[in-house]
Amino acid sequence: MMKKNPFDSDDPHVLEIDSRAEGPAGALPLTPEMLRSEPSGNLFGWTQNAAMGWLPSNLGAKEFLMLSTHGGIRDKDGTPVALGYHTGHWEIGLLVEAAAHVFKAGGCIPFAAACSDPCDGRSQGTTAMFDSLPFRNDAATVFRRLIRSLPTCSGVLGVATCDKGLPAMMMALAGSRHLPCVLVPGGVTLMPVQGEDAGRVQTIGARFAHGLISLAEAAEIGCRACATPGGGCQFLGTAATSQVIGEALGLSVGHSALAPSGHPIWIDMARRSAHALMQLERHNIKVGDILTDAAIENALVLHAAFGGSTNLIVHLPAIAHAAGLKRPTASDWAHVNRRVPRIVDVLPNGPRNHPTVQVFQAGAVPEVMLHLRRAGLLNTSALTVDGITLGDRLDAWEDSERRRALRSGLKQRDGIDADDVILNPKDAKRRGMTSTVCFPHGNLAPNGSVVKSTAIDASVVGEDGVYRITGPARVFVSESQAMQAIKDGKISAGDVLVLTSRGPMGSGMEETFQLTGALRYLPFGKHVALITDARFSGVSTGACIGHVSPEALAGGPIGKVREGDMIEIIINRNTLAASVNVVGEAGSIEDAASGSRILQDRAPRADLAPDPCLPDDTRIWAALQDISGGTWGGAVYDCESILKVIDAGKRALTAHPQEESSQ
Repeated sequence: MMKKNPFDSDDPHVLEIDSRAEGPAGALPLTPEMLRSEPSGNLFGWTQNAAMGWLPSNLGAKEFLMLSTHGGIRDKDGTPVALGYHTGHWEIGLLVEAAAHVFKAGGCIPFAAACSDPCDGRSQGTTAMFDSLPFRNDAATVFRRLIRSLPTCSGVLGVATCDKGLPAMMMALAGSRHLPCVLVPGGVTLMPVQGEDAGRVQTIGARFAHGLISLAEAAEIGCRACATPGGGCQFLGTAATSQVIGEALGLSVGHSALAPSGHPIWIDMARRSAHALMQLERHNIKVGDILTDAAIENALVLHAAFGGSTNLIVHLPAIAHAAGLKRPTASDWAHVNRRVPRIVDVLPNGPRNHPTVQVFQAGAVPEVMLHLRRAGLLNTSALTVDGITLGDRLDAWEDSERRRALRSGLKQRDGIDADDVILNPKDAKRRGMTSTVCFPHGNLAPNGSVVKSTAIDASVVGEDGVYRITGPARVFVSESQAMQAIKDGKISAGDVLVLTSRGPMGSGMEETFQLTGALRYLPFGKHVALITDARFSGVSTGACIGHVSPEALAGGPIGKVREGDMIEIIINRNTLAASVNVVGEAGSIEDAASGSRILQDRAPRADLAPDPCLPDDTRIWAALQDISGGTWGGAVYDCESILKVIDAGKRALTAHPQEESSQ
């Protein structure tokens, strides 16, 4: 079968091997005291540094570690040698390189390491989504281990962009409380001159199936939607919201979130970040000085003002936990959303749906903070990585030429007034912009759920600001089944789509943007509600209630819903009071109390089970995060809680060995 010996090469010179080399010139700048007292690892580290080409005489300078989620291989002209998973990590090597030059020019020694990240858009509707949320914890662990594996470093620069890599990076930096750390967000990609955004384009399959677009149209818009090769998506999804949160926490330099990837202002951000990190080190300011309860509160406020992704309800508690701070609860989120108005008009929330790059030009985080400061909603004494308080940062922003030039440029180039992108609270209210999220409870969600109420289509909300629907349950135990039903025209206006058994134990708490995206862009979709124990992409809109708890496989009542049960959803976008209840069965409408009795008398559905493709890695994640506070607690690994349960289990098995051996 072999035409050629597999050990042979077309290049005969590959067999010419020297067994010795001269080695680096010069000598390590060692001292007698170092040889007597330093660990051998520190000494050998210098040997490694010299071997990699660093000038031996320059060793001994301050060392800074640059971590990133970089993926793919770019040629010198930017063309791909090997693709990454997504645009969000494709260009960030340029940020790392720019920062490295600043460190080197400053007489320091930069180190670079990476742990790449997956793409939630690429994962939608596939088994890859079963690894999406668990990956965040894995990546955070890898980043923390890389930080600890360079014990000589004086500070850490973390560069990341997207849905899981960026929260993981923030968790890792938050856990490095003894070090100076700066977060560098990877920015956003641009919109096409003609075409669709990266959220809408993910619905071409559903729209084609319903005859709304042709094959040629789908092919063309699918090719063009990500108009530039780098950055996160153009909407305020989880990636963009995480960038906003990083800056709100004080972890990033001012006006860094949502910068256009590849642009000089984006490269300049990396340089500013490197300078900031060196300054933090000089002044002995650690990440523990920046990440405080006040910083967490500011992040909650910014999330509400921007209208951020509901996935941050999982990620921000995880960051707080890593920092050793109190984790924000659902009641904390609810309290903040009742106080804080949404004032940013951005995709996907509307009303005019400006892309994130225009939000950046309008002033992004610091501009929004100016409005919030005037309203007395921010803690301006919180410290930032610029080495100054948030109040001082905002004073500098308000008087900056950068602010004037960018806002003016937005008007000149795009004809858009910056004050129509980031509005004052009174104008936002006049335009119908409501608070971001609320937390429905009821007999289907006794422990709560979440809906981005501000993103419900205004045309299906009553004049009193209340969304109401009572409709028959259309029940599915897999996303693919539900998606096929939508494509086949089997879901109608007035239906309540119930996707059950997709929480942490069922699917790793997959994202279900396939469904929410299709419903948004199909004509009848705004008249369909969705309830699930899974979660949603940050770009999701509509009456989509996720994070339903307890999840079906934990005995939650969502696992007892049957086809044709009548479900009532009420969401008050003014007061943020909301409920989700079974109110009857077999098409008969009664009330919530009757629905509670119906659910109580039922056994769970017979078809409830973890997805057969769920990896063991994810099953372990689901169990450990459940012990540690569950998804409402950030889906983290809490060491003490896990060890306590393991110890209790070992003692129970020891006390009853016969029961165990008979099983």
